[in-house]
Amino acid sequence: MSIWDRLFGVAATAGLAVVFLAALGIEAVAIAQTWGARYWLAGGAAAVVVCVLALVRRRQRTWTAVAGLGIAGLAIAAARVFHLPTEPGPAMALALAVLVASAVRALPPARAGVLAAGGLTVVGGAYLAARPHASGASGVVAMNVVAWLGAVTVGLALRLLDERAAATAEKVRRDERLELARELHDVVAHHVTGMLIQAQAAHLLAHTNPGQVAESLTGIEAAGAEALRAMRRVVGLLRDAEDAPPASAGPEQLGVLVGRFNRQGPPVRLQVPDENAAWPPEVTSTVYRIVREALTNVARHAPHARGVTVTVDQNPAGVTVEVVDDAPPGPARASHRGGYGLIGMRERVETLGGTLHAGPRPDAGWSVLATLPIHDGRSR
Repeated sequence: MSIWDRLFGVAATAGLAVVFLAALGIEAVAIAQTWGARYWLAGGAAAVVVCVLALVRRRQRTWTAVAGLGIAGLAIAAARVFHLPTEPGPAMALALAVLVASAVRALPPARAGVLAAGGLTVVGGAYLAARPHASGASGVVAMNVVAWLGAVTVGLALRLLDERAAATAEKVRRDERLELARELHDVVAHHVTGMLIQAQAAHLLAHTNPGQVAESLTGIEAAGAEALRAMRRVVGLLRDAEDAPPASAGPEQLGVLVGRFNRQGPPVRLQVPDENAAWPPEVTSTVYRIVREALTNVARHAPHARGVTVTVDQNPAGVTVEVVDDAPPGPARASHRGGYGLIGMRERVETLGGTLHAGPRPDAGWSVLATLPIHDGRSR
């Protein structure tokens, strides 16, 4: 969880706590002016407990909802037995709505349905407890009905949005896997074609110059080993069953990409290794796609950036790609930290055995850092 997630969660919890305090205060004053202050003590204590449960609901959504509904049931029974004001009051009704909405949004369907039904049972209990009282209690019952309906509606709406977001993220992952599968086809087809040509040459040399057959067989072995290595790195993506990067998206193609971006975004400084750097095909295309995705995010979500630096470094262990900008921090950029493009890039990078990190820099701007291993050509 990033710092922006934490800040948003703290702000949301603090805002909800303020609302609960306001509801508790209004309820206490209203009962003190009509029934008397002592009649609010039992219901007020129960409301405070349910409000606290609503504030900590994310730690254990099921049991906080069960506890809140249970306390509400006890408050209704006490109000009926001891002739206290009708429960649940405004503060408890609001807290119960938060608990029910949270359960409906995040819990498995069966459990969410049971807790939603529990909330409806509490509403029914409030109605039965209010019948012996004056007609003024009907307002409390109506408030609880509205709160329950609102909780279920909001919970279902958020659940639908979450499911759509999860489905979109899964589609991004699946599309990335299919793209890698197509690249795997191209890589393996290239090596197999070379093997066939060398095998045909070896067949001819066997009759004319037998001494050169061993050299042809060595070439066939090397091409086969490289094809197997590429297949091992990528074929696992097939387990789950148009701006594509060029097959040779090395340093020279990155220069073309940066030049195109410079015409529509902040200036980009590109640092790349020697253009003769030899990268496996799946690594070259991944480097290209990471840079392209990072620059696209800068154009969309960091319009105030004054400059971008793209650094591609190569060492014996692998390739490191870093894209940083100097845009000032802001909620708009923070909300995009988990975009679907980064989901696809992370899927691709981790499949190749690398790592991808994206997030705000300590001072200002945003950073995307990826490491991609380059396997030793002698490995099998």
